[in-house]
Amino acid sequence: MRGVSATVLWRSVSIVAVVLMAAAPVSGAVPEGAAPTGWDRYYQQRLEWKPCGVENLDKAGGECADVLAPMDYGQPDGRTVTVAISRVHATDPARRQGILMSNPGGPGGSGLDSVDLLGDVLSPDVLATHDLIGMDPRGVGDSTHTGRCGWPISEMIHSAGLDLLGFAQDTVLSAGMAASCVVRDPEMLRQFTTSNTARDMDLVRALLGEQTIDYYGDSYGTYLGAVFTQMFPQRSGRIVLDSNIDPDRYWEGLVQDWGPADEAALDNWAIWAATKDDTYRLGGTPQQVRATIEELVRTAHRQPIVIDGYPIDDHWFPFILHSLLHSYRLNVAVAETVREIADAAGGPPTASRSTRMRAIVAQLRESEDSVLAQIACGDAGAPRDPSWYWRNIEDTRATQPVFGALGNNIQPCAFWPAPVETPTVVRNSVPALLLQATGDPRTPYAHGVRLHQLMTESRLVTLQDVRIHLTFRPNLSTCVNNTINTYLAEGTLPTEDLTCTADKPTQ
Repeated sequence: MRGVSATVLWRSVSIVAVVLMAAAPVSGAVPEGAAPTGWDRYYQQRLEWKPCGVENLDKAGGECADVLAPMDYGQPDGRTVTVAISRVHATDPARRQGILMSNPGGPGGSGLDSVDLLGDVLSPDVLATHDLIGMDPRGVGDSTHTGRCGWPISEMIHSAGLDLLGFAQDTVLSAGMAASCVVRDPEMLRQFTTSNTARDMDLVRALLGEQTIDYYGDSYGTYLGAVFTQMFPQRSGRIVLDSNIDPDRYWEGLVQDWGPADEAALDNWAIWAATKDDTYRLGGTPQQVRATIEELVRTAHRQPIVIDGYPIDDHWFPFILHSLLHSYRLNVAVAETVREIADAAGGPPTASRSTRMRAIVAQLRESEDSVLAQIACGDAGAPRDPSWYWRNIEDTRATQPVFGALGNNIQPCAFWPAPVETPTVVRNSVPALLLQATGDPRTPYAHGVRLHQLMTESRLVTLQDVRIHLTFRPNLSTCVNNTINTYLAEGTLPTEDLTCTADKPTQ
């Protein structure tokens, strides 16, 4: 390991893990589904609505308020948090049916701007009959949060690279990233959980005077929605979950499943790229295109490709691909990005020549996705033995040569304190509409099928033969959009599972 002892390394990170696990006591939580009583300061608070200061919301007549919630629902007399919510009133008050809450994914995505998420896909009937309620989950955006952790890198999800030294460096790095987050306010941080966000949703429901919540969630928002239906089945109205996570695979299992899903997405893109060889010079057959990508990973390992002063190596090139392959609509973006990186390979440091590459490098250099860790690691424990991750990386190299080391790399979750409560087990008969694309690399199709099995009264709508994450989009599938809007407007689920197609060819 070039002078680094693996035994010494594993012992060092194990010591860090023990320190972090002792950072804060495990606190109590109310039982799942329990309705707290006697909490006057929460359930009798008066919301002070004000302009949001968000262009889309203000233009739509939206208003915002802060909701006071217990930091720990097991200790209602203890510390508190505020949860930022927005409201856009139904356009036809005489026909109003209730509220439609939403979550855009993440974990860690800001959900305050419901108009930005749903304004271009909801039908006039749904907008007429529902108040749109946005929410920044605790720990996110305008809600109570602990701020940036001061990470030396932007993303906790990236490839371990091609050798043990790279993995060892990532192991030490992940331990430090966990420590830098947890030491800030461990008592607060460990309460940024999905179960607590579900409880916050029910508190918002009560304050708005509603009996049930209609809900749209995509990606991580499907996990939040599924948890809500399990904890509050009687408060669950019309539930739409788009691009679903198997709750039994959240979080570590989901990331592992990105490996084969991203490899399939790469193959799908390579079919398209091979038809554009005259333009991008990446290969005239899908096999040649894939070979180009795999060789570029090896090249970046031997000598990082420095663009705008940022070294794109075998840790970050697969991540860049992962971030772009989630939609066939980005085929050109993937090809142009790969071409620019390939042209810079083996040469001296260079400047980006496209706006897109400039933005990618800026994101890698300047952003910090630590909110993802704060929620995901707080929700579900992860294996703590670094050798477990290394074995999985080595076992997947042959079948997942580009993304196996990304999907199986160690994360800060390996060094996070144990969750304050066990993950919610989803097994219920709450009616729900589930949407899933067969080619989705971020939440693979099998995840939607599994959630459909776990929610026995759900209906599954399959978007067939489309590589895309999130199906409720403009100009993608009229079949999908009509099914969702009909359910939200009328409350009628399809009588059986459906298969939809894209309106236009996707390859």
